Amino acid sequence: MFEFPVLIGDIGGTNARFGLIETKGAPPRLLSREATHGHPHPSAAIRASLTQSGAPAPRSAILAIAGRVDAPAVQLTNADWLVDAAAIGRDFGLARVALVNDYVPVAAGAAGIAPDELTPIGPELGNARGPRLVLGPGTGFGAAALIPYEDRLAIVSTEAGHTDLGPIDAEEAEIWPAVERVEERVTVETLLSGPGLARLCAAIRAVRAGGDGSLCDPAEITSTGLSGEDPHAHAALALFAKLLGRVCGDLALTFLATGGVYIGGGIAPRIVPVLREGGFRAAFERKAPFAEQMRAIPTSVITVEDPAFSGLAALASESGRFVYHGQAWKPEG
Repeated sequence: MFEFPVLIGDIGGTNARFGLIETKGAPPRLLSREATHGHPHPSAAIRASLTQSGAPAPRSAILAIAGRVDAPAVQLTNADWLVDAAAIGRDFGLARVALVNDYVPVAAGAAGIAPDELTPIGPELGNARGPRLVLGPGTGFGAAALIPYEDRLAIVSTEAGHTDLGPIDAEEAEIWPAVERVEERVTVETLLSGPGLARLCAAIRAVRAGGDGSLCDPAEITSTGLSGEDPHAHAALALFAKLLGRVCGDLALTFLATGGVYIGGGIAPRIVPVLREGGFRAAFERKAPFAEQMRAIPTSVITVEDPAFSGLAALASESGRFVYHGQAWKPEG
């Protein structure tokens, strides 16, 4: 149980978003967005957020972390922060601090997501039932499943972004030798992330135009690829969509996600036209011998801003509804 007001935070590799739930069942109030590189540690960012917003002092906190949450202190995967629940609790005099993987609240939010908060990719198939899958390419790649179990919802967080990814056809085999490795591996996150889009574009340029393999800015690739100004950037976006469809399909099969696949993160909402060109959905469905079953699974992009916030509010106000892995700190005595 959480004491209110509850501080909520969605802490990613690039930005941390903080909010407050003042009373049980109240909607979350966004306080501020803070750049992780702009503060030496999380408490400094929280203090800045509370000060500039004039919000009342929180009594507890639940923070979503872009990293594996196996201890009350978590090192971010893609930033220098150590998120230490005990330190934050002591710094702000809190009664409880809970840490969860950043896709736990996105999954919780998917339980009540409204149709107008989604952009369908492929067929709209009505009210699909069963487990739901949420995932997203951004600074990194996150994924979690929301699984109904009797009258509760179990959330299974994953590290799917760190599984291996390899070529399966001639187009991919052509560029794969030029793809920059990360610790000698090509993983899902190596390619399905902001830095991954840059790696795809650099590899395509190196192979098809004799480029030097230097990385470009993902925002520039997105802009020039969508406009058609840069054919290599468009090819990178198309391959990104195809690989994303394949990985979405793999994870949908893994969790039997008949309730749908919901794609968040910072990239997918910006490239909806490319996702709708067909390569994404074709790769998603190409899962023989289960292609027919895959055609029945809807896929959508989450277009609401800060989708984790509604999930964090649900976790704080409806704690008995969800079962999930996390770490909690309380003061002794």
